[in-house]
Amino acid sequence: MMKKTIGTVLGVALVASSLAACGAGQDSGTQAGGTSGTGTATGGKTKISYWTIDRHDADYMKEVIKKFNDANPDIEVEMTVLADNFNQAVDIAYASKQAPDVLRTNDFLGFVKKGYLLPINDLMNDDLKKRYANLMVEESNMVEGKIYSLPNTGQFWRLIYNVDLFEKAGIKEPPKTVAEMVDAAKKITEANKDVGAYGFAENFKSASSAFARISNPISSFSGTSIVDGYNYKTGQFDFSVYKPIAEALYQMKKDGSLLPGVESLDIDPLRAQFAAGKIGMYFNHSGEPGVFQNQFPTKIRWAAALPPTLDGKQSGTVSVIAGNYVGISKDTPNKEKAWKFMEYLANINFQKEYHEKGFGISVVPDVNATANKPTIPGIDGFLPSKYDALYSPTPLSVTEAKVEGVKTGNAITKYMLEGGDVDKMLTDLTTRYNAALEKARASGDTKSKANPSFDPGKLQGTLAK
Repeated sequence: MMKKTIGTVLGVALVASSLAACGAGQDSGTQAGGTSGTGTATGGKTKISYWTIDRHDADYMKEVIKKFNDANPDIEVEMTVLADNFNQAVDIAYASKQAPDVLRTNDFLGFVKKGYLLPINDLMNDDLKKRYANLMVEESNMVEGKIYSLPNTGQFWRLIYNVDLFEKAGIKEPPKTVAEMVDAAKKITEANKDVGAYGFAENFKSASSAFARISNPISSFSGTSIVDGYNYKTGQFDFSVYKPIAEALYQMKKDGSLLPGVESLDIDPLRAQFAAGKIGMYFNHSGEPGVFQNQFPTKIRWAAALPPTLDGKQSGTVSVIAGNYVGISKDTPNKEKAWKFMEYLANINFQKEYHEKGFGISVVPDVNATANKPTIPGIDGFLPSKYDALYSPTPLSVTEAKVEGVKTGNAITKYMLEGGDVDKMLTDLTTRYNAALEKARASGDTKSKANPSFDPGKLQGTLAK
């Protein structure tokens, strides 16, 4: 039996004090600490510590871990949920020689660069390697051929819309183009003045995040090869493709179709307004069904649809940035037993149940092919389609850290509110971001390079049929 499962949300300060308390004089088999404290627990069990950032599935994972522990009498996995400041807590743990044996790879590339994770190539059997062969993505779950984590779920991006407001405005289906989205937002606003509803909103308080939620699914689905302004084919930034999207936002502002105060709107207030029936459309990912079931229960009829495209043609794929789940600490003295738990989380039975219970939508094809549909309301529109595909991470974060001047999100938001010379703005962004990218490459912060053969259209059908 599992002796205890820690499901408490801890802060960094609490973790730090907890780690400091795990001194050499304590019984290493009974403490709740990490690597340097793990060993043979009471009853001859080896204690394996597992740290996760996921709060939404904590109760379910307690059950999963109990089943694992019951089936493996020589192992006792203990879970700690660190929903806030997870990355800082991990840094403190490694610096204190108290790292967990197994952990969520929340900052995958950062954890690899810091030497936290153990390559698992030699631990994987041939069947496992074959099962995941098409899901290995550089800088997402492997680095220079070394695999550190295996995929489970991903974020599937969609246009989320209020069915009631659409029907009242006489709109029969979600927009297929950006122009149709602008028109729909205007009609929704005009038809729903009596209830104070508006056609469109996004969380522009976090300007870069808000614009990425809109631009990434639209541009990648349009077949541009561009995500985060970065062109996978050329290995350079090119913001010019975002002109129709920026102009659409400006037009919706001019039309009065944007929720008032959208420039200071955060994500949870946006969700609350949507749940109250005040917003016609916004973009977000597959975590929203859980939000509207638990955090912001709603009685409105809502649904999710594939994003519109620039020209109405679905010639690309909707980018799914995913591909890692858990990893093993490089410092663990219990590599084989830690792997046994990680392998347990990488099997199809666990992944199917996780998917079916609605904790996350799987990116693993054999799971999507055989799992029952999750029962959580609103999930249907988010389920993997042939138009969803795994993309490798872009060099945006390391580039933006070196960008001089106004960042993309702020520049777009200013244009949305005030107008101006959109071509000049996008050209300026392209110039400054490519200058910063050159610096990032020169300093070794990114190894991204051009991939002339990249074709988002050829990725169709790689996650689901």
